[in-house]
Amino acid sequence: MVCPLAQQDGLGARIATSAVFFAVGTGLVVHVRGTLLRELRQIRKVAGAAQSVLLRPLPSRIDGLGLAATQLSADRGAAVGGDLYEVIATEHGVRVVMGDVRGHGLGAIGTVAAVLGSFREAAHDEPELGGVLRRLDRALARHLRERARGEHPSSGPDTDNPVAEDFVTVLLLEIHPDGEMYGLNCGHPWPYLLGPGRVAPLASAEPLPPLGPFPLPAVLPAEHCGQLLPGEGLFLHTDGAEDARDARGRFFPLLPALAEAVHDRPVVPEAVLRAVLAGLLRHTGGRPADDVALLVLRNDRRRVPLHQGHGVSRHLPHRR
Repeated sequence: MVCPLAQQDGLGARIATSAVFFAVGTGLVVHVRGTLLRELRQIRKVAGAAQSVLLRPLPSRIDGLGLAATQLSADRGAAVGGDLYEVIATEHGVRVVMGDVRGHGLGAIGTVAAVLGSFREAAHDEPELGGVLRRLDRALARHLRERARGEHPSSGPDTDNPVAEDFVTVLLLEIHPDGEMYGLNCGHPWPYLLGPGRVAPLASAEPLPPLGPFPLPAVLPAEHCGQLLPGEGLFLHTDGAEDARDARGRFFPLLPALAEAVHDRPVVPEAVLRAVLAGLLRHTGGRPADDVALLVLRNDRRRVPLHQGHGVSRHLPHRR
């Protein structure tokens, strides 16, 4: 409006005016774009820090067990979805949790936080695995009630909000120093036992119902799952791995992928994880429709001597 060139009617003045306006507009667009990109990078940095606290990276070794784990979210841009895992060394043994929240993506993160937070305390406090499971069940029920009231405050404490009907499948494992394993399973896939050239289901017991919709039984005896010998491993997963489909609707062949990963070679957690993950991404075209969590652990401990004297040691027997 006040530009002298804009007051002139000549072609050259109009071209010059257009050039000035174009330069100013371009500068504004570049400035706004740069500001938005900086804000986006900051948001991603904060989100990544929060997600790493929620589903913190596991160390490569815990109490003589080698570890490797990964998680894929079905939501683009989210590093954490509805799957959860944790491994903690306690005075009761190494305790492991693997779980799967109904749904996926950002809406499930609050439930993941409630379950993981409860496990990280209960794993140390509870002497029995059943006590850990009851703590998780109470934490989940409390979280779902609070979430339902928050979304529908006018419905009162006994809300019929569908949030209150959400559930979580949970697998708890306890591994003792001698390799003896005990588990409690609430609607989750059982792990696979890995050995050189060998893959087998860890247990065949019928799981309990998932946490949430149904009360837990009055008695919760842990299932004895055998012994994890030195050099053997476990492969834990959520159902997103078994249910992943390709473009033709075929399920991912998880068992053959595991057999190929340990064929005529020692169990190496990182190598098994890479092989299965690469096969799953190829099968789904890089876009799994559901969250996927994978965890591989291997017993790197030496055999525990039962008696030692005069230079002679007896060792735990091999599994028959």
